Amino acid sequence: VQLQASGGGLAQAGGFLRLSCAAPGRTFSGYTVAWLRQAPGKQREFVAAMRWSGTTHYADSVEGRFTISRDNAKKTVYLQMNTLKSEDTAVYYCAASHSVILSNVGVVGAYKDWGQGTLVTVSS
Repeated sequence: VQLQASGGGLAQAGGFLRLSCAAPGRTFSGYTVAWLRQAPGKQREFVAAMRWSGTTHYADSVEGRFTISRDNAKKTVYLQMNTLKSEDTAVYYCAASHSVILSNVGVVGAYKDWGQGTLVTVSS
């Protein structure tokens, strides 16, 4: 599935941003959709995911601050990021894959389809 990520930008620490991941002309039916990020000089890491069932998963570092949600009618997955910290600065990617087993939800390599990244910069 082709993915388009958007919504990145500059925010102050303590502020918020909302990222969007759209799948034009397709649906997320049966897919697990995830947000992952890569900070400068660091490896890409898992942030959040939503399975087709609606179950959500979060990295410990964003639990309670970020929320992943899905609008089936708009064929879009969102990542609401609140109480942003400077360490949230990264390029954020949305990714999806069909039939991701539960134990692999947080594994970067589990996702086959990737969108382009969107840069989030948090100033302190």
